[in-house]
Amino acid sequence: MSHKIVVLGIFVADAAYRADRLPRLGETILGQHFMLGPGGKGSNQSVAAARAGGDVHIITRLGQDAFAAMARDLWKDAGVVPEVTEDPDSYTGSAFIFLEAATGQNAIIVAQGAAARISVADVEARRPLIEGAAVFMTQLEQPLDAAQHGLEIARNAGVRTILNPAPAAALTDQMLALCDLITPNESEAEGLTGVTVTTFTDAEAAADRLIERGVGAAIITLGAKGVLYRKDGHSLHVPARAPGPVVDTTGAGDAFNGGLAVALSQGASMQDALGFGAAVAGISVTRHGAASSMPSRAEVDAFLRGH
Repeated sequence: MSHKIVVLGIFVADAAYRADRLPRLGETILGQHFMLGPGGKGSNQSVAAARAGGDVHIITRLGQDAFAAMARDLWKDAGVVPEVTEDPDSYTGSAFIFLEAATGQNAIIVAQGAAARISVADVEARRPLIEGAAVFMTQLEQPLDAAQHGLEIARNAGVRTILNPAPAAALTDQMLALCDLITPNESEAEGLTGVTVTTFTDAEAAADRLIERGVGAAIITLGAKGVLYRKDGHSLHVPARAPGPVVDTTGAGDAFNGGLAVALSQGASMQDALGFGAAVAGISVTRHGAASSMPSRAEVDAFLRGH
């Protein structure tokens, strides 16, 4: 039985600035901290999954520049196998991240670069890899047609499919029907369903609408309130847990998705998979950065034993 996780997604270099607030247009303010590091939801999820014990491959597109070298070094260190199309006519992407000093909350602008040119042909070239996986996972930072093609290949091969619908975008029922699991946060769930999600009841209502549109089951991530899983009119709730104070929520959703994929690829029950993903996310928010905050399998197992 395969335990392989295949992730289709993008890499970008994160330029993170910590300050009291965002500047207004035309205004310059002084920041408190700067960090340059690896990011992109697909890359973050791949790193989270690999460090948490998964057998992970990432399908993506990079330029031929210093940020591409950063990506390859990151994946080598984490144990991610790169399935890269090199693009000499574009650049490796970058993201501006604002971190609010008082809360650790973030606002992000992504310029995908070469990753915006990920194509159906790029995905088709990795068909055997996808067909041999236990889990195929993707997001919405690369072109939708490429994401949908990957989901189609996986679904037709009986591979479990996970869509993290971030950043928020309009999706067709045809695409949603290819998803065994969909993992939006509150705002993404609202964008897909029109339901404002502030309570567990709201999350259940949004999940039911997604299921009505064709997804197999929905997992709504609720930040400090944890995660809610919904299928066939029944719900599971797993609370958020962290081993220390929250300092940076950047990448928390990616940490959860990566952990979830690992547990499911290794045959865990949904209850245990949700708990494992929540533990990966809980550890990550106690550290600065996105990919750099992802915990090792030993750290996750130790945390779960203590809780």
